[in-house]
Amino acid sequence: MDIIKQVHVRLEGSKEKGSKKNCNRGFKKGEKHKGYGLKVPAVHRVAKEEYSAVKNSDMKELLAVCGELMASGYIEERFVADDWLEWRSKDFTERDFKFLEKCVHEYVSNWAECDTLCNHAVGSFVMKYPVYIKKLKKWAHSKNRWTRRAACVSLIIPARRGMFLSDIFGIADIVRDDTDDMVQKGYGWMLKEASKQHQKEVFDYVMKHRAAMPRTALRYAIEKMPDNLKKKAMSK
Repeated sequence: MDIIKQVHVRLEGSKEKGSKKNCNRGFKKGEKHKGYGLKVPAVHRVAKEEYSAVKNSDMKELLAVCGELMASGYIEERFVADDWLEWRSKDFTERDFKFLEKCVHEYVSNWAECDTLCNHAVGSFVMKYPVYIKKLKKWAHSKNRWTRRAACVSLIIPARRGMFLSDIFGIADIVRDDTDDMVQKGYGWMLKEASKQHQKEVFDYVMKHRAAMPRTALRYAIEKMPDNLKKKAMSK
């Protein structure tokens, strides 16, 4: 049995009573998603247990397998691919960015797929190859809401570590007045994570631009700040 079929069989066999209800949990009406209805821990368990099949494969083979899982349309199969890409991220070479970008452009169709892929695989890639942040800035100009969100959430882990602050502000500048709530939440989240290591700088940014920032983004950005700073940022 090939690995793609094995993953499908394992995920299908992990469904529990009420799985169909789980398919719609957390998604807004109109967001595209197709799934088995598994909860996330069950998906991660399958990914971990089947990882041995790709653990020692070369990157070309891994990307081919992950590409098939992504193309299946099933959110759980995409999550398995995301896990494997994250676990092999130390082996990324610069040429692998084309694959990650294709996944963002062609396969991401909701916030969960966007965040799972970009927080980890794409985030790990840009930490290894920071020059590719310029690509994220291009994503921030996309007409596609998920690509714009991807530009932001790909820097969540680096932001948490205190990295790339000027680039984080650069991407926030591009999407600052975005009218899409998924993008607003994405860049607000990015700023929030950056504030953990750079509270003053993020607060100063918020205060400078709060008139243009949607309230959703602003609230996300200041969520971890002291109450006195929150009140100041939210005051008229």
